[in-house]
Amino acid sequence: MMRTIQEKLVFFRQFIRQPRQTGSVTPSSPFLAQCMLDAVPWERTRSLVELGAGTGAITRHIGRMNNNNTRVILFEKEADLRHQLIDQFPLYTCYDDAGKLQDALRIEGIGQVDCMLSGLPFFNFTPQVREQLMQQIYTSLNPGGLFIAFQYSQQMRKTLSRMFTVEHVHFVPLNIPPAFVYVCRKSDEESIPHES
Repeated sequence: MMRTIQEKLVFFRQFIRQPRQTGSVTPSSPFLAQCMLDAVPWERTRSLVELGAGTGAITRHIGRMNNNNTRVILFEKEADLRHQLIDQFPLYTCYDDAGKLQDALRIEGIGQVDCMLSGLPFFNFTPQVREQLMQQIYTSLNPGGLFIAFQYSQQMRKTLSRMFTVEHVHFVPLNIPPAFVYVCRKSDEESIPHES
């Protein structure tokens, strides 16, 4: 209980300082985390990336569902949150810039990953930053890999549909604010779609 309150306070302070990067006033709910992680084929997932790990609200659930065969890499831009993640999840590596996703994977000795989770508020970013992130995400996924992202609106649906096959969109009302979870699959083709 105390940890939950502290986590919410940390998240709220971060939202007040940088609302466009945080996207919400409170961490993701267990219902949202469960919805995202239920879509992960754990038995076939050797490597997983979480973008915008924040206070670890979803990361904790990864630890519960992962059978330790999946290598997990976290990204969190905000330094205080990143240091907390490093302390809480010593088995995972953590990087600061999702825009340099491929550089981080090279450091880790990984070409492409099987699954990527994202809590990044894409529509809070400039079009240039959003496009850079999406290209990094697409290129860093294995053919047939999954990109599972939550958003607070359906504004990203067109972009996601252009780059991936959107297999499911789940609405999660038990979250503040309510969220949409996109389960997207990269095709077996390696050509990179661009904004039209």
